[in-house]
Amino acid sequence: WSLPNAESYALQYADGRQTYITESNRGEIKNGSILRLTTSPDQEAERLYSGIQSNNADVKTDSLKKLASLSQDVTFAQEFINRNGLKQIFSIVEERNDTGEMLAHTLKAFMELMEHDFVSWETLSAAFIKKIVSYVNMNVVDASVQQLSLSILENMVPTSRLLFDLVKKEVTLDRLLTHLQVTNAQLQLKAMALLIALLLAATDAERRDMMDYLREKNIRQFIHKNIIHSSEPLGDEMAHYLYVLQSVSLNLCERRMRTSMDPYSQEQRELLQSLRQTAFESESEAPASNFSTERRRSLCAKEFRKLGFMNNSNPAEDLRRAPPGLLALDNMVYFSRHTPNAYSRFVLENSSREDKHECPFARSSIQLTLILCEILHVGEPCSETAQAFYPMFFGQDHFFEELFCICIQLVNKTWKEMRATQEDFDKVLQVVREQITRTLSLKPTSLELFKTRVNALNYSEILKLRQTERLHQEETLAVPVL
Repeated sequence: WSLPNAESYALQYADGRQTYITESNRGEIKNGSILRLTTSPDQEAERLYSGIQSNNADVKTDSLKKLASLSQDVTFAQEFINRNGLKQIFSIVEERNDTGEMLAHTLKAFMELMEHDFVSWETLSAAFIKKIVSYVNMNVVDASVQQLSLSILENMVPTSRLLFDLVKKEVTLDRLLTHLQVTNAQLQLKAMALLIALLLAATDAERRDMMDYLREKNIRQFIHKNIIHSSEPLGDEMAHYLYVLQSVSLNLCERRMRTSMDPYSQEQRELLQSLRQTAFESESEAPASNFSTERRRSLCAKEFRKLGFMNNSNPAEDLRRAPPGLLALDNMVYFSRHTPNAYSRFVLENSSREDKHECPFARSSIQLTLILCEILHVGEPCSETAQAFYPMFFGQDHFFEELFCICIQLVNKTWKEMRATQEDFDKVLQVVREQITRTLSLKPTSLELFKTRVNALNYSEILKLRQTERLHQEETLAVPVL
């Protein structure tokens, strides 16, 4: 166009992110795109670099607002950073006590510039980080400033152990929980994002401590009531964070799941013996002490066989397989202690059946624990995009154990419906897996609802569903009639 000083101008998209057109991206211009002639990125960067240093508050605020918008563009961001522009942003944050619109534009510009990865998060000064932390910890501050500050800290946490330690120390879990309980959905979301970033960057021991603290503060119940059942629809980001929180929580079971039973551990042996005593104490407690060692051992072996252990003389052997390892023992003990009537009924009912028709409690529990671990992805790393969480998970403490208690009774019910024998064990557990996965896919909102639905989905219903699906598949695959 023969413009004088042509290098001072550039083309820019007129809508959307208003990206500058460069030699490297000009091939991406689509027919119908509206472009405008504007000041070149380097000239604009120079102008805004001066503007944000102005003593005139209006000029400074307008320059920061424009900077926040243009910094999304990689070409402009490079020019601004090359002029040591980030240093000016740092000084605005570090030296001023303003917490209003000007600060919000400054933090937005900083976030956009850092998105391009030209500068490491580890280069941030202690004074800058301290200021960002103070905005999160203040009670009276502009909501957009707090949202941006939470986002900045969330981005810092995964980049280095030093920054993780700093943020974890300065922003307490209590403070994050306060932000989670506000009515501002965006602030709630950013607080959840930082909480998740801290959990993911923590060591196993730190994560366990953090989750214990959150449990004490009833975080699950709060999420269940005020986020999942909020009048506002749940966005994709929050759904992802809830999935991660569920995954991190369930993965606390991984250590027990991967640990085999140690036959020399007094504590583990006592847990195993407690299963036998709870089921048969009325039968054996009084006279057992009068028996010889040999007789007592024989009686114990008989009772462990009734409990459904494969190796009744040394039941610890059944729990050597990991996974499910000690998690299966934990589940059996939880069931026996928290629902003793259901536990006794299961064991006694099956020990009085004909041998070939008895449903083995221990063997079923071990296999069921493994099935639940597979269905719930225990021990698997969190997906970066998944959003599939179970609403009922957040409505219940001891979720895994309580789910087990429902499902082990389902095993017994399905076993009877199938008139199963020991040879049918794998077939029964396959049906139970299907009953659980089909019910979970309905996303029941509470364990009570899960229990009702999974029990309604009996063996004959499963057969009907399989038949319907098979017919549908045959119709789909059938050769069309010409």
